[in-house]
Amino acid sequence: MRRFIIEFGMGVDLHGQDVQKAAEKAVRDATSKSCLCGLKEILNLDDLSQKVFVKVTVAVSRPEAVIASKVAACLPVGRTEVRAVKGGLNVPGLLVPEFGDKDDSIEVAIACVEVCVAD
Repeated sequence: MRRFIIEFGMGVDLHGQDVQKAAEKAVRDATSKSCLCGLKEILNLDDLSQKVFVKVTVAVSRPEAVIASKVAACLPVGRTEVRAVKGGLNVPGLLVPEFGDKDDSIEVAIACVEVCVAD
């Protein structure tokens, strides 16, 4: 495998304290900042779903609460591997029960998305 793109993203769940939502937002943020045109134009890949491999590492305060398949569903192409690790942030926020808050915290996730191509 050769890595061609490494991009980072941040996702925040302001209300609800949901690390899953924060993780998905972080991955979408990372993928929104990159373009895979070089994979098709330079490497002449016809089928990105077969040769492209996307590795995601997402750091959240409660990695055991992340469902990898839901994070992988945020990726537009390729075979995927998602790994949740301890990290991210859980910081004081504002408790607004009408918004679904369970407590007064904000969940922040950081994602690293690596796009690789099989040799």
